[in-house]
Amino acid sequence: MSPRRIAPLLLMMTLLAAGSALAQDKGSVNPKPLPPLANPNDPKIGARELFARKLLPSTGAAHVIGSYVKGCIGGAQQMPLNGDDWQVMRLSRNRNYGHPDMIALIKRLAAKAHKDAGWPGILVGDIGQPRGGPALSGHASHQIGLDADIWLTPMPDHRLSREEREEMSAVMMVREDRLDIDPKVFTPSHVLMLRDAAQEPAVQRIFVNPAIKKALCREAKGDRSWLSKIRPWWGHDYHFHIRMRCPAGASECQGQPSQSEDEGCKPSDLAYWFSEGVLHPKPPPEPPKPKPPMTLAQMPAACKAVLRAADAKR
Repeated sequence: MSPRRIAPLLLMMTLLAAGSALAQDKGSVNPKPLPPLANPNDPKIGARELFARKLLPSTGAAHVIGSYVKGCIGGAQQMPLNGDDWQVMRLSRNRNYGHPDMIALIKRLAAKAHKDAGWPGILVGDIGQPRGGPALSGHASHQIGLDADIWLTPMPDHRLSREEREEMSAVMMVREDRLDIDPKVFTPSHVLMLRDAAQEPAVQRIFVNPAIKKALCREAKGDRSWLSKIRPWWGHDYHFHIRMRCPAGASECQGQPSQSEDEGCKPSDLAYWFSEGVLHPKPPPEPPKPKPPMTLAQMPAACKAVLRAADAKR
């Protein structure tokens, strides 16, 4: 690989590793509100500061604006904290909002995984902020209500307390050497749950640790067409990340191109992820300089209206 490509790759890996760690950070039972901004109209203020201070969705019908990594959502819907076969984690983050289609998909997946895989229930991680947009920590994506993190840890057999939701850690699914899953914790039920998620027509991609993709390629039986949606990516040792397509008629939504329908299970497809440079990357000679935060002016213009809109009723 050329030096020109190595530098941005190392930066990406550093940022994604940080995001993975943040995704496992404990929450707070008594979160403190963010202080008011001295000058919220300052054009140099990061958009993340503005979106993080919106505690409720905007009024009106759901509409997606922009891309997964630069956008927002109006009229988002909140994922209920509890269901027969799901519970929402890390409530202090206030990131359990998404497009109504995503909320419906998570509920549907929870019921289907319970039926097909005997899964006791799913633990729902971050979906998005009430109005989407960039977050203060943890994710570059999850900005338009069409991304969701689902823990790979089965739901416990009781209603979790607030303390458990904030402090319970997800279970690592990957072996210490990073070459395969840990068979003590990654089970055939995980395969069936991931299959159920990938078979949802509206799901475009599911991001998992490369070792999990490797295990799915080995263990999947029967119809394997769903494997094409499972994409290896950094930082998904504890959870998987669902990404939905843009909803029909969402003209302001900027989706991703469709990926190949190939299973992605050939040795050549996975070799990169298990190469020495990826498994044990050498630190750059100098720490990468963080990029300036994205400003509101750099986002789709319609996101200004989403920020300024009235709060939806609780």
